[in-house]
Amino acid sequence: MVFKRFLVATLLISTCACSAWAQGLKSLENFVKNVKSGQADFNQVVTSPGKDGQPPRVKTSSGQFAFARPNRFKFIYRKPFEQSIVADGQTLWLFDADLNQVTARKQAAVLGSTPAALIAAAPDLRAVSAEFSLSEAPSASGLEWVLATPRARDSSLQSVRVGFHDGELARLEILDSFGQKSVLTFSAFDANASLDAAAFQFKPPAGADVIRQ
Repeated sequence: MVFKRFLVATLLISTCACSAWAQGLKSLENFVKNVKSGQADFNQVVTSPGKDGQPPRVKTSSGQFAFARPNRFKFIYRKPFEQSIVADGQTLWLFDADLNQVTARKQAAVLGSTPAALIAAAPDLRAVSAEFSLSEAPSASGLEWVLATPRARDSSLQSVRVGFHDGELARLEILDSFGQKSVLTFSAFDANASLDAAAFQFKPPAGADVIRQ
């Protein structure tokens, strides 16, 4: 699954006063409606459940994220190794520099109820709601939260939590169907950055093995 890296976070749901629940959905609605493009740095922490009595495995990575609605985005991983995930509007490209391998898939067939579709690809909140059941989550860690649950029964995700700070995308937390947790924290967010279609073009490097699915 191309988006296995983005499968994510822990569900911290508790009771609170109604006023603490009021802002998350509004922040998501404003973000999807008003932020048509953007770019940011990100750090990602992926925690896999321990097996056979072993402690959980934790992996960290970092890079840059950019998007332009609708349907164009990219995650460029810099550390600890280079990898690119690029959606140009038609094709979703995954490039692993260590393997010198490119996987290309039709974008419409693979986005669906994925975290990338939730925060970057959807043109409006109606499109988001078609793929996810949305609900308020309690404010915590100085952020307003939305809980998004995929509507598709065969989704590889259990849930996604999206955190905003003063209306700005701050954190993405994902829990997959195998219990793997991933947390992406965004910084230096540049909303409505000037990004044209050329910023999301991908050309397989010379000599790379290209797999089309």
